Amino acid sequence: MLVLLFLLLFFGFLYAALSFSTGERQARVTAGALLLDLNGTIVEQPSAEDPIAILSGNRAPLREYRLRDLVTSLEAARTDANVKAVVLNLDGFMGGGQVALSRVGRALDAVRAANKPVLAFATAYEDDGYQLAAHASEVWINPIGGVAISGPGGSQLYFKGLIDRLGITANIYRVGTYKSAVEPFLRPDMSPAAREANQALDNILWQNWRNEVGKARPRAQLAAYTADMLAAARVTGGNMAQAALNARLVDKVGDETAFAQRVAALSGQDDNPEGPGFAAIDLSHYVRAKTPSNNGPIGVLTIAGDIVDGEAGPGAAAGDSIALLLRKALAQNNLKALVIRVDSPGGSVLASEQIRTAIAQAKAQGLPVVTSMGNVAASGGYWVTTLSDTVFAEPSTITGSIGVFGILPSFEGTLAKIGITSDGVTTTPLSGEPNVLGGVSPEFNAIAQLGVEDMYRRFIGIVSQARKLSPARVDAIAQGRVWDGGTARKIGLIDRFGGLEDAIAEAARRAKIDPASARPTYIEQEPDRFTRFLEAMRDDNAENRAASGHDLLGRAAARQRLWALQAVSDARGMIDGPAVRASCLECIGHLPPAPKSPASDGIWEWMGKALAVLR
Repeated sequence: MLVLLFLLLFFGFLYAALSFSTGERQARVTAGALLLDLNGTIVEQPSAEDPIAILSGNRAPLREYRLRDLVTSLEAARTDANVKAVVLNLDGFMGGGQVALSRVGRALDAVRAANKPVLAFATAYEDDGYQLAAHASEVWINPIGGVAISGPGGSQLYFKGLIDRLGITANIYRVGTYKSAVEPFLRPDMSPAAREANQALDNILWQNWRNEVGKARPRAQLAAYTADMLAAARVTGGNMAQAALNARLVDKVGDETAFAQRVAALSGQDDNPEGPGFAAIDLSHYVRAKTPSNNGPIGVLTIAGDIVDGEAGPGAAAGDSIALLLRKALAQNNLKALVIRVDSPGGSVLASEQIRTAIAQAKAQGLPVVTSMGNVAASGGYWVTTLSDTVFAEPSTITGSIGVFGILPSFEGTLAKIGITSDGVTTTPLSGEPNVLGGVSPEFNAIAQLGVEDMYRRFIGIVSQARKLSPARVDAIAQGRVWDGGTARKIGLIDRFGGLEDAIAEAARRAKIDPASARPTYIEQEPDRFTRFLEAMRDDNAENRAASGHDLLGRAAARQRLWALQAVSDARGMIDGPAVRASCLECIGHLPPAPKSPASDGIWEWMGKALAVLR
């Protein structure tokens, strides 16, 4: 039975891989509307998924769409005669970060400038979804829906009360007045310093959001609507779709059938009863057909997600993996320049320095190095940029957070609650330290704090050297404080405003290559063909929409559930992760929720469970 099972699995996997390979080569594009049915989040680099987790259904609750793929498809659609219109279905969209959405918005504007209609539909629009929809030529809303714009801000969880109740001692080592990542373990509320910094950041991001949306949709009565949404709802007796129409936030009120009929009038009919109701071009097929070859002279190293020690797949910036990828690229490709694309709130100090050391090898080979910051490049995400010749960011990029901290829980109080104590003998003041069961000694605490302070001085030193600022000046603007891109440029933490394309062009100029003809080579891990096949075959639409909800209350509840999962994941990472961190946990609230996949068993554990079931 086992032999037969393995044979069936082997030939099934082989057939799937070959079929997917053939499908990639035959990625045909027919005429119709390019459908961006965004059921999930937009990210810089999608996370890798375990094939076993996909097959078993034990996978991440959100689908992730690569920012670069969306931009590539929209830029191709602008001049593609097969594309009659672009359609955004945002019913399942859960966000993407302000900088990433601005980039997609500019691509949508270019499609409209080519006299091609862009139509958006959703039952409920929130901040991120409406930021995209504002760039459409027609914004539709379901009659049972509404527009709820809340702006940046909100609450976060503080664990101090729970820690005290459980008797856990949170041994905290940190440097930086504004390094508030560890505050949830130290106090029951936000400190005045953290409140000041976060309020200033949110105010600027909110203004940037209003400026972009107001420019994209000048007829919308955005200020009045966001200032008093309750008044708008009262005028219509709670009909939020009508309230949005009255405020000119949307153009049409209609259900999915009416919207499909409108798109069909532009792109043609679809005879498939399971289709969207109009002639549509599948996004994944279109991306495969339009993505250029990955063999240019400008290397683009992606550092996305948490910076962690060891090895990891796409979606996490593991020190060993990133360093190995870069070394291979430098050895195997004829690269003339390097662009560091960062979208990370930081993480392990050790891994950050490991990545920075690998980048130093590119500098040693004479390659110009340019950094492009995405939504976030803070703490360790800023650390890895410090060898760059030029640093690009956007006004809404979140950066800075130059500070270091460590956290080490000990459980002497917890054990005492159930009558367990510890005792022993020592030969030095550090014997048995850190004693997480009996309590960490004052000597160890002092050494750990000195080590964190030394790491902070190192951080200040490399920033001082990179930005040509005195250590005292860097220390004054560091202290763990988070800055928006506009302020970061004023205080000297970045050089210029611009996106990834601007960074590639600058790298080409520094390498004496014509920027107009410069092509990138993206240095990043890709899932294997079988995993890509499984991801392409699964149908997330119904599941994700059911999970996210259609109406305003359903979407709000779904988002809060995702943030709760995110908070638990972050809290666990603070304890299980590296001891010394350059991480910006407060930055995560400005990114789309990204709860981690449930940990899946390895292949041998999975097979062992299968054998147990068979027995």
